[in-house]
Amino acid sequence: MIQLNLTRPIAFFDLETTGVNVSSDRIVEISILKILGNGTKEVKTKRINPGIPIPKQSSEIHGIYDNDVANEPTFKSIAKSLSTFLDDCDLGGYNSNRFDVPILVEEFMRAEVDFDLKNRRLIDVQNIFHLMEQRTLKAAYKFYCGKEIINAHSAQADIEATYEVFLSQLEKYDGVEYEDKKGNKFIPVKNDMQAIHDFTNMNNNADLAGRIIFNDKGVEVFNFGKHAGKPVEQVLRDEQSYYSWMMNGDFPLYTKRVLKEIKERMQAAK
Repeated sequence: MIQLNLTRPIAFFDLETTGVNVSSDRIVEISILKILGNGTKEVKTKRINPGIPIPKQSSEIHGIYDNDVANEPTFKSIAKSLSTFLDDCDLGGYNSNRFDVPILVEEFMRAEVDFDLKNRRLIDVQNIFHLMEQRTLKAAYKFYCGKEIINAHSAQADIEATYEVFLSQLEKYDGVEYEDKKGNKFIPVKNDMQAIHDFTNMNNNADLAGRIIFNDKGVEVFNFGKHAGKPVEQVLRDEQSYYSWMMNGDFPLYTKRVLKEIKERMQAAK
């Protein structure tokens, strides 16, 4: 295996958290693989008491529940030692630039520890993957069908290529098992449009933009702003002006439609 050409240590790290909101969610576990210039590796893994309840839907993904971290230290209590361990390290991870690094910095700031990103190089392995293995229609047509699109970006050529890619996917993944984030295994790609629909729409959005989502109880909650995580119905009852603000604001029309439907449902239930 290739040895990294390092001018300073690099720390690859991964976080398990209470959720995906950078501002409000907390770390429940951190694992760091620190690579020194001579190739020596140091690994540290630590569970952390987030100080807030871990939502059931998050626990089901990473397997860490409230009682697992009840007696663990808070992030603030280990922040200085963690900062020292990461001193002068570049940082690496998978989707780390969008998720892990921002949440880690937030935790350090809450703990009043100056964790400076200046002069640190950030290595996001997912970005390498997405840039080098492009997810464009042209790349998919080449990968699945072994062909180049003629007249690319004309609507007819693109849609014909899309259809061919879909047929090739049905053949390539026939009987191929898939494992989701919860460890459930199933065969998703079948010559069955309902099965394909279910697989390609594996999100919990109530609207298309993801501004309103369903929580683990199937209740619509806001997924942005000051009311993130709160049930939409609760917010509309407690802060009636919020509805007007959204309906008059720069939100997608479909999001407004979903919001209107929720309000009308509330009124009908009175």
